[in-house]
Amino acid sequence: MEQNAAMTYLNKVGNLLPASMRDTLYLRTFGFLKIPLLFWVRPKVLELSETTTRVLIPLGYRTKNHLGSMYFGVLATGADCAGGLSAMKQIMSSGRNVSLAFKSFQANFLKRPEDDVIFTCTQGLEIKDFVQKVLASEERLNLPVKITATCPSKSGDEPVAEFILELSLRRK
Repeated sequence: MEQNAAMTYLNKVGNLLPASMRDTLYLRTFGFLKIPLLFWVRPKVLELSETTTRVLIPLGYRTKNHLGSMYFGVLATGADCAGGLSAMKQIMSSGRNVSLAFKSFQANFLKRPEDDVIFTCTQGLEIKDFVQKVLASEERLNLPVKITATCPSKSGDEPVAEFILELSLRRK
């Protein structure tokens, strides 16, 4: 099945599902087709609203390191999902072609995440305005996006890692 046909079918089926399931299905299908590592770590979209994006990555055989905590590469993948998903949603709803990439990546690992990790980005409105600015421009524009990783079952709302990814967009 061609990728565009697969995405069209996914959109039709997805409209029958609750929003978080639909968003998770979209993210995993995108991962399967474009970035297999995203599919491999099994992210789950907990929230994709106007203001907040929350993505959970479960700790398990696929995602843990030799110490039993989440591997730092998986933490980076979770930050990528939480930071990029809001922009992807805005780009898709615009109906325009926009090149999305991350230009830089900063991470502070504060504690060992020894259970499922939730990645949260609360810049949804700022990202929405940024995408509109990119659509009106011929330039590649950049926006720093902050993502906080928590391990609620072990440390509540206390961050286990903090990330700043520089979202880089350009209208095609």
